[in-house]
Amino acid sequence: MTTPPPSPEHRPVLVVDYGAQYAQLIARRVREADVYSEIVPSSLTTEQILAKNPVAIILSGGPASVYAEGAPKVEADLFEAGVPVLGICYGFQAMAAALGGTVAKTGLREYGSTDVTSEGEARSILSGTPESQNAWMSHGDSVQEAPAGFEVLARTAGAPVAAFAHEEKSLYGVQWHPEVKHSRHGQQVLENFLFDGAGLRPNWTTGNILEEQVERIRAQVGDARVICGLSGGVDSAVAAALVQRAVGDQLTCVFVDHGLLRAGEAEQVERDFVAATGVKLYVANEQERFLKALEGVSDPETKRKIIGREFIRAFEEAERAIIAEAEAHGEKIRFLVQGTLYPDVVESGGGEGAANIKSHHNVGGLPEDLQFELVEPLRTLFKDEVRAVGAQLGLPAEIVGRQPFPGPGLGIRIVGEVTHERLELLRKADAIARAELTAAGLDNEVWQMPVVLLADVRSVGVQGDGRTYGHPIVLRPVSSEDAMTADWSRLPYDLLARISNRITNEVEGVNRVVLDVTSKPPGTIEWE
Repeated sequence: MTTPPPSPEHRPVLVVDYGAQYAQLIARRVREADVYSEIVPSSLTTEQILAKNPVAIILSGGPASVYAEGAPKVEADLFEAGVPVLGICYGFQAMAAALGGTVAKTGLREYGSTDVTSEGEARSILSGTPESQNAWMSHGDSVQEAPAGFEVLARTAGAPVAAFAHEEKSLYGVQWHPEVKHSRHGQQVLENFLFDGAGLRPNWTTGNILEEQVERIRAQVGDARVICGLSGGVDSAVAAALVQRAVGDQLTCVFVDHGLLRAGEAEQVERDFVAATGVKLYVANEQERFLKALEGVSDPETKRKIIGREFIRAFEEAERAIIAEAEAHGEKIRFLVQGTLYPDVVESGGGEGAANIKSHHNVGGLPEDLQFELVEPLRTLFKDEVRAVGAQLGLPAEIVGRQPFPGPGLGIRIVGEVTHERLELLRKADAIARAELTAAGLDNEVWQMPVVLLADVRSVGVQGDGRTYGHPIVLRPVSSEDAMTADWSRLPYDLLARISNRITNEVEGVNRVVLDVTSKPPGTIEWE
């Protein structure tokens, strides 16, 4: 699914997706430069790509090796069409191979933070960046020789050709990922391509997203009735507010209280969101239902699917209470709104060629007998874009600024079986961690801080005059802007000490607090 251009004059920059987890992030970075972008699959032929009348083309990364059997290819005639092209990672290697360059394994893989050195003064698409810069790599192959006519711009320890350019043909490539936050000068590289290499002008803004989605929702829904589940998070709140903007009283919001929210969040849904939007809200108290369904289950994928299944079942029961009112007006509830974001889609294998990293109950765990057609107005957006749309819709800062929270809630922040006692224990620890983070004024510095209970682990401790065997609590503060990549947040030691002291003193059953210092990749943000 791609966002349609707001008007005919906005010809797209096409991002050709080779199965990258970062393809949509590239498109988002282009939009941040006020240039319209769309994503297309790598299965399109050159003729089909050019039929979309692109102003420029970006070839994304991907998990394949260009010389492997069945690997996606790029046709050489694409580079003779007169359209500026930028290759990134796999796209860079595919471009090099198609044009007669050499791509091979070097024996030195580069993943994560990598030093890139310019060949002489930084120029072309590297203009305005340091001669030595830090970039985010993810490759095992590298370009050994650039195609004829290309100038080598940069190298790394594992890539003798890390960037190249053919200025006359407006063809460029980089081995690293300029689209991710951890490539410090990545946006400069992309804008050099867009504005200098491709000669584009910044004439599109992300403010168009709201108008386009409202039009799409109206076209999809028509005069039918819609229900939307409010989970307590920003995604479902913005999705609901967006649908209400589009269809008004045709929307009924349903809050299924599954008992897996953090402390105070159920009350916030019923109070803050209704006050901000005035939507009709139906509340279903289903805490016991979910606990019973999760009884004895420890496997995280199974928990996700159970929570997704029971959520839909609870919705179907809520529908029975709502449908009488709809039928009285000769209407039928046909649509279900979900706040699915693009990272959910990609990580659930929803992108063409994308690896299935995890299932998500909004994407991969829906029961086959789902009774509703889905409306997913945020499906092409990232979290910061969702927040921007929420602000435009007039939602209060407390809602649009809320930290990301998984749909399955605390059910996947308990490593082990989910019980009432474990939920209460985790809620108390989480509330302490969040309160201390807020008191330290660091809410805006941390993208997300999952608090995880290792319920199946017991650690020895000494509390008071006796030996204890309690559960460890894991703090997982991360910095990110899109959830596609993340680094652990360097919180002040004093803050970590306060959180640890309070949790071990105030939460019975916990005698150890540990800090997760893993980046993404290789780890995901959530533990399960």
